[in-house]
Amino acid sequence: MKLLDVVGRLSEFDEEDTIYVSEPWTRDSDAMVATAPDDSMVPPKAAAKAGLTYFIEIFIAIEVIEGWVASQKEKPSLPAICDRLIYYATYDA
Repeated sequence: MKLLDVVGRLSEFDEEDTIYVSEPWTRDSDAMVATAPDDSMVPPKAAAKAGLTYFIEIFIAIEVIEGWVASQKEKPSLPAICDRLIYYATYDA
């Protein structure tokens, strides 16, 4: 699954789960959603084995996107939403 796919399906995931993504983070980066171990910055074995690193928790991603979309005059495209989430995870998280 690609990060763009995950972002397009955020509402389908458990809000307590975490997104793990291969670096560098782009829309086309490989991604997975999984339940984080006790230390949410450490990826579960399946994510680590796939070379994925912590990106952001689902509930935070939803909050960031909802807030950003609400501030826009027109609804942004899915690629624009994904880019905004990457920016947030990179610089603001």
